[in-house]
Amino acid sequence: MTTAPDSANNEFVDFWNEILVPKFINYKHILVDGLTQHSEAIFPTLSVKEGDTVLDVGCGFGDTAIKLARLVGPSGRVLGVDCCDAFMEFGIKEASEEGLENISFVNGDVLFMPFEPEYDFVFSRFGTMFFSNPVAAMRNIRKAMKPGATLTHIVWRTPADNPWLNLPKEIVLQFLPPPGEDAQTCGPGPFSMANQEMVTGMMKSAGYEEIRFERVDAPVLVGRTVEDAINFQLALGPAGEVFREAGAEAEEKRAQIEVALAAAIGDQTQHSDGIVMDSSSWVISAVNPT
Repeated sequence: MTTAPDSANNEFVDFWNEILVPKFINYKHILVDGLTQHSEAIFPTLSVKEGDTVLDVGCGFGDTAIKLARLVGPSGRVLGVDCCDAFMEFGIKEASEEGLENISFVNGDVLFMPFEPEYDFVFSRFGTMFFSNPVAAMRNIRKAMKPGATLTHIVWRTPADNPWLNLPKEIVLQFLPPPGEDAQTCGPGPFSMANQEMVTGMMKSAGYEEIRFERVDAPVLVGRTVEDAINFQLALGPAGEVFREAGAEAEEKRAQIEVALAAAIGDQTQHSDGIVMDSSSWVISAVNPT
């Protein structure tokens, strides 16, 4: 794994590495195993073929980059980019164990990376929502794309369409105040690209054409048990942000909050793998003009 030479850390990147990474690793079974249905639903239709060069933006634990590496085969190449080394270490280990030699990982912020137009396809699952400057970042990503190349990125739709994130937040807000303007944050947030018209405008401003939206609805794992799901919600996501920013008050009210969350989560569908809730995403595709 290498570091992009011209990457520049910012407060959001620091927050990911210092605060969120340990929590994400702790709940990897939910964040990867629980969310893969949104990428699995579209992988068979991706415009990726053997021999292609592919860029995976915000590759996280590397599971999608590895899947893309299998698709392009030994004659293709995949680069996974993320701002968190600790995430990519999982992908590096898995790729090594699988004997994949057509994949590499780099630590970098795509807003600043000095790309050349060498990629046939760019992919991102739940990464672009956290861009601090989405138009500039997507414009820089377009510099990495060959003429006619496709960008496909997956983002969450509205809070109302995603009760797995919204319901716990509403419950926690019954006990705690909302985060203030000075709250520490990972960036714009999971719902920052929910508005189809706004995102279309962003992508047009970044120079993309043939912008298309496809809705994917899928159940997601929120925890293996009710306790697991509660701990996940209080650690990450919108509910976790409210809880974290409330500090001592949150800890004082933890028992009450856990009881309320247990009642709501216990009402959700329970499968053999754990508890699942409804979720909804946009699969957004666009083309770099020729």
